[in-house]
Amino acid sequence: MADKIPMTAEGLKNLRAKLEQLTNQARPSVEKRLGEAREMGDLSENAEFFSAREELWHLDRQIAEVQDQISRAEVVTTKQIDTNTIAFGAKVLVKDLDTGEEEKFTLVGEGESNLVENRIAITTPIGQGLLGHKVGDTVRINVPAGALNYEIVRIIY
Repeated sequence: MADKIPMTAEGLKNLRAKLEQLTNQARPSVEKRLGEAREMGDLSENAEFFSAREELWHLDRQIAEVQDQISRAEVVTTKQIDTNTIAFGAKVLVKDLDTGEEEKFTLVGEGESNLVENRIAITTPIGQGLLGHKVGDTVRINVPAGALNYEIVRIIY
């Protein structure tokens, strides 16, 4: 059996909504296009048919991927976590020791990351580098662009 995927309740809700959209809206729409293209006749030179068929295959792969993620999802709550250290679900305020700027990250599961909202997957270098640390700790995290030096200012659950 594949590994469980730690996830917030919100993340699981969003995955289920995505599955609903893919199976009940996107897939029927593509199936309709496929049927219409099939009615045009000669399939050997029917670009619309091949395009719709490819899109349907792509959607089916997406649906299977989301179903797999849902089946392996493990909702993690703060009751399961030592809230004195950085763990899954924490909002972490850090001070960049090189620039003096503060930044807030939320540590989430693999499928929940969103860089615009500073939602960082626990499997990324930054997520891995923050895990297990406490307020006041300084951490050095190696990322592809170089090294980040942070001081942990606050942990919020």
